[in-house]
Amino acid sequence: MRIVLAGTGSAVGKTTISTGIMKALAEEMNIQPFKVGPDYIDPTYHTLATGNTSRNLDSFFMSDGQIRKAFAQGLKSSNSKAGIIEGVRGLYEGISPIDDVGNTASIAKALNAPVVLIMNARSLVKSAAAVVLGFKTLDPSVKIEGVILNQVKNKRHYLKAKEAVETLTQTSVIGGIPRSPDLTVEQRHLGLVPAVERENLKIFIDKWSQVVQENIDLDALQDIMKNSGKIPSHQEELWKKEKGPKVKIGVAQDEIFTFYYQENLESLQDNNACLVPFSPYHDLELPDVDAIYIGGGYPEIFSRELEANHSMRDSIGKFHQENRPIYAECGGLMYLMDSINQHKMCGVFPYPAEMTSQVQGLSYVIARAQKDNIITQKGDEFRGHEFHYSRVQLSDEPVFAFEILRGKGITNSKDGLMDKNALASYVHTHAAACPGFASNFTRNAAEL
Repeated sequence: MRIVLAGTGSAVGKTTISTGIMKALAEEMNIQPFKVGPDYIDPTYHTLATGNTSRNLDSFFMSDGQIRKAFAQGLKSSNSKAGIIEGVRGLYEGISPIDDVGNTASIAKALNAPVVLIMNARSLVKSAAAVVLGFKTLDPSVKIEGVILNQVKNKRHYLKAKEAVETLTQTSVIGGIPRSPDLTVEQRHLGLVPAVERENLKIFIDKWSQVVQENIDLDALQDIMKNSGKIPSHQEELWKKEKGPKVKIGVAQDEIFTFYYQENLESLQDNNACLVPFSPYHDLELPDVDAIYIGGGYPEIFSRELEANHSMRDSIGKFHQENRPIYAECGGLMYLMDSINQHKMCGVFPYPAEMTSQVQGLSYVIARAQKDNIITQKGDEFRGHEFHYSRVQLSDEPVFAFEILRGKGITNSKDGLMDKNALASYVHTHAAACPGFASNFTRNAAEL
């Protein structure tokens, strides 16, 4: 059983409605959630709603065979038979105006999954049918089998729009969500506020679930899921696996550093790593580990608190001076700098990081390794994404690990600051798009 909940565009209510559906159905069955695209925040909402860790599916990072493998691996991890996939942006929005790479439609086609289209129906009646008809005829291989109308004014508006869509497009309308302040979500410069920071989020998700149960025909939704047909059998492995010695890798995980793909963590475990969580915010020093991994997050929001934890910053500085592997992405990169907005950080790299009012990098990325480093070997090409408002003020010519073939990087299409065995990059990697990530990282951790 599976379904893709796709939008006609951004800001049509996909996340609130999808999370509400996940929560409502999770009360009846074991739901495994997924999110299309390079998104760390929406999956935290899914995870809270279902009790199962949400996973990402992305056709820029993954081949069709890898998408099927990642989907099957997700279901297996939670012992679930029901997958609900929240799309990204509009159903057909990807990196190209013509093809499907990076869009929601590509995931639906790779998994032979039915689609329920979510649209903002404010002030629309017959025009709602025109929108649905356009989405259906653009690519008939995408199976749009249901519609949810959001932002309906009242019952009369809903019934008229429902009649228009069903009569003119032969597509079932399975629900209409009324305009309500209960369906708003707090935003920040990188998107929604992560679930770990919102103590009252469970209350909101319960409200969303209630609204969904009152306004969507969940039996009809489940019928669509049950009739989804077979998934093509071909699968491909997500990452390389080596039989190396056991290593311990410290992973920064707290309310500040939360941006990790589940597959990245599992790929490390699959390469004989024991993951040891630690908090740069709360802990006084690093645990006894062979390497550390500092993912993305919001260190700029907590820069005063990170500065105040002198002992942890000193512990990471000592770890670096001992030439032990440190891998950091985006927010982790900022934490390793000399400072963030003049608040002192770890000083692994002697440059200040500063926040700006404009996005500095927002793109899928293709990178090539210029030098051997702790996650790639010279000549390796890999994919990832960048999304940040910060920039690093360079005062000299540092050593860079990566040439950026697509995207921006730190400066002049370069990224991956290197010093000793530390590597810090604005590129968020995914194990499927950087298949040697885990095997290289664990091997480097074992060698020291």
